[in-house]
Amino acid sequence: RLERGIAQMKIYLLRHGETAYNVDHRYQGVTDISLSPAGLAALKQADFSPETVYVTPLKRTKQTAEILFPISEYIPVNDLSEMNFGIFEGRNYKEMEHDSAYRAWVDSNCESTCPGGECKADFSERVCKAFESLLNQSIQNSEDMLVIVAHGGTQMAVMEKYAVPQKNYYEWCAPTAGGYVLDARDWQEKHVLHLIGAVQYTKE
Repeated sequence: RLERGIAQMKIYLLRHGETAYNVDHRYQGVTDISLSPAGLAALKQADFSPETVYVTPLKRTKQTAEILFPISEYIPVNDLSEMNFGIFEGRNYKEMEHDSAYRAWVDSNCESTCPGGECKADFSERVCKAFESLLNQSIQNSEDMLVIVAHGGTQMAVMEKYAVPQKNYYEWCAPTAGGYVLDARDWQEKHVLHLIGAVQYTKE
């Protein structure tokens, strides 16, 4: 019975809707920005209704989940939060092109530690640990889906580590209110997730 459950289990890994910071290409990270009026207006209800949706403590994820899945229960998971960009948060690359700390970070392929924030390796490890725990718990409970509304970085970390076909971190950057559907049939044996397809929950 459990095997059948895994074969049928779908994972929805979604990104929050649009914020003003997204439009201005500002580093958002753990800054608690709300969805913009345009971002809220663009969202549409999903075509399915999970019992539970995992979000992050940042309000842009819960605001998104409330429109996509209006009757679900929302459970915040701290460790699925976006990467902490430290002193770069609230600023964009144009404003920082002559900032030596920012230049050094970019020159490290954005993998060194953001001053006052995280490095990519620590961030990815934090997210993937939280994700694994939720997925294993869902499989144990014979659930047929796991739905997460989080952040671009959260998606990229999980997809880079587990998704088949394999791609690098930045290639998995989904648009706002977009994301991926995966199946968990080989999770327990091979620790991989097969990409079923991409989804987008905006009206256009």
